[in-house]
Amino acid sequence: MSESIIALIGFAVAATVSPGGATALATASGIRFGYARSLPLVIGMASSLAVLISVSALGLAAVILALPALALVMKLAGSAYLVWLAWLIGRAGAPDTSGRQVERPFGYLGGMMLTLVNPKAWAMALGVAGSFAELSPDPATLVLNLAVTFGGCGFLALSGWTMFGAMLARLLQTSRQWHVVNAFLALMLIVSIATFWL
Repeated sequence: MSESIIALIGFAVAATVSPGGATALATASGIRFGYARSLPLVIGMASSLAVLISVSALGLAAVILALPALALVMKLAGSAYLVWLAWLIGRAGAPDTSGRQVERPFGYLGGMMLTLVNPKAWAMALGVAGSFAELSPDPATLVLNLAVTFGGCGFLALSGWTMFGAMLARLLQTSRQWHVVNAFLALMLIVSIATFWL
């Protein structure tokens, strides 16, 4: 049992720390708004991941795998939304510090929705549901273990990426630097989407 828990934690750390759509969005939010203002987004993404993993463990994964058309529609819709977010990030310049425009980061609900449309999160949830289904014979214990592990690891990983973005923002001095970094983050988001189609 302890070996299975260690394997689960290792998988959760690798899956949540690795670059992808959520990490690109967390970094972009950290750059634009700092860690404290991005915290609701981070909590929303992490808690949504815990929910997604939980419902997959309870049988959603089997339903989606049995209905390939549904899986394709979800993948298309999620990819389209993330491409739109990449476009917004890519065309953003430096934050407006004049006070004329009030920019707001995605909040808790925005973070939840971002995870629910993220193809990487769905792939992770389906993989976890299949790989760790025998972790516990009791469904409630299984769901609790998976939700706490992935929610916790997701929160820590996304917090790290957001803090990295906030530190990076201090180094950006010119409009050109802001455009280059935003374009890179947008490209990273597009690449993460493309990996699910190739």
